[in-house]
Amino acid sequence: MRITIVDSDNESFEQEQEVASRHGIELVREQASTEEQTIAAARGADAILVQYAPITAAVLDSLPGLKAVGRYGVGVDTVDVEAATARGIAVCNVPDYGVQDVSDHAIALTLSVVRGTAQLDRLVRAGEYGLVPVKPLHRVSALRFGAVGLGRIGAATAVKARALGFTVVGSDPMLETGSRTADGIDVVDLETLLATCDVVSLHVPLIPSTRHLIRDETLARMKPGAVLVNTCRGGVVDTEAVARALRDGRLKGAGLDVFEQEPLDADSPLMDCPTAVLTPHASWYSEESYAELKRRVTEAVAAVIRGERPRDILNPEVLERA
Repeated sequence: MRITIVDSDNESFEQEQEVASRHGIELVREQASTEEQTIAAARGADAILVQYAPITAAVLDSLPGLKAVGRYGVGVDTVDVEAATARGIAVCNVPDYGVQDVSDHAIALTLSVVRGTAQLDRLVRAGEYGLVPVKPLHRVSALRFGAVGLGRIGAATAVKARALGFTVVGSDPMLETGSRTADGIDVVDLETLLATCDVVSLHVPLIPSTRHLIRDETLARMKPGAVLVNTCRGGVVDTEAVARALRDGRLKGAGLDVFEQEPLDADSPLMDCPTAVLTPHASWYSEESYAELKRRVTEAVAAVIRGERPRDILNPEVLERA
């Protein structure tokens, strides 16, 4: 049995190797970025682990012995899950490994923008000592926080925002408008959230219906002077539109951890927006979450190739057909 890591920017692979060795599975590491390279890297593997490499129908057709694909992370937008399912290949992710870490980061970005701390830091270093550039600032208890998406991370972020004193609401197409979550978060429709919230924090997957969810039209419906926070997927936000809204003041500021193109281009319009706080897709990371991610994704694909049901699988029907 063999698991091949077809690409990864991990600094070490102790967790993967420990899991593989414990189950008597060979672990091979490659570094692919194209379909052709991925096929060559994965040839002969029973399961693969992938970070960014494209796992398309063409790739899967070239790997007839493949039983499982494991994605380092929550999102699986680089994996053709439908094609994998049609070919009887299990697709595994780790949907909850970074819930606390990402929600902590979303709150950190929120407070940095709401209180102007990052901007004030830059001004002090430039020799400017004053509050004028960040005025007006409002106390947290006077602000309304909206979580767009109330899955694991969105719900955790909403609860933390409420604990800080924000008035908190959320929207989610899977929840009934007017209801209240188990955590006590009032559910409103997206339009109400956009129009009334001082902070809009995004926690949705990148799917066709959410691509460029935040664009010129959406921004025009947001409360003037609101703050946008994005720790989910870069493609949920239209970069150019957000930069325009920051420059003309429709947005007071933005805390962005993810971008349409990563790494963020040096000539991105966001670079010229002093009220934007930018971090390098770091919200998922802590030493604890990093180790958990690597261990659990390897455990998942190891379970599949050993004929067991993994803890996390996106298409469990393939196991029923096996």
